[in-house]
Amino acid sequence: MDKELSREIILEHFQNPLNKEETNDKEYKLVNSKNPNCIDNLDIKILIEDDMIKDIKFTGEACAISTASTSIMIKNLIGMQINDVKKYIDNFYRMCDGKDYEKDLLKEGLAFQDIYKQNNRKNCALLPYKGILKAIEDYENK
Repeated sequence: MDKELSREIILEHFQNPLNKEETNDKEYKLVNSKNPNCIDNLDIKILIEDDMIKDIKFTGEACAISTASTSIMIKNLIGMQINDVKKYIDNFYRMCDGKDYEKDLLKEGLAFQDIYKQNNRKNCALLPYKGILKAIEDYENK
C-alpha cells in the first residue's frame, strides 16, 4: 500500500470512525485501553457469542492514529471467529514491530505498515488491540 493511500485511509477512519458510539447493553464486555504517555483513553465494548465477535463499539478520546486504528480494527474483526481474531492481531503486532507478517490478512490495517518506524506512534496503533486481547482473555477464562 502506498503512503498516500495509507494517509487517506487513516484520515477517513479518524474523521468518520466506525461504531464510535455508546451502548448500555449488558451483554457487551467493557475493557479500557489507556496510554499512560498521552491523552489516548478508549472504552471498548465487545460482544462475543459462540466464539465469534458479533460487535465492537468504542468511546473515548484519542489521537488520529488510535482512533483510526480502532475503527479499522472494528471493521476487520466483526464477524470473525476468536482463533482468526488472534491470528489477525498477531499479524498486526508483527507488522507494527517491523517483522514478517501476512499482508493479505490485514486489509486496511496495512495503512499502518510503516508505523514501526515511529515507536511512539506504534503504541497508539496497538492501543485498541490490547483492549481486544484483554476482552478475549476474559471471555476464554469464564
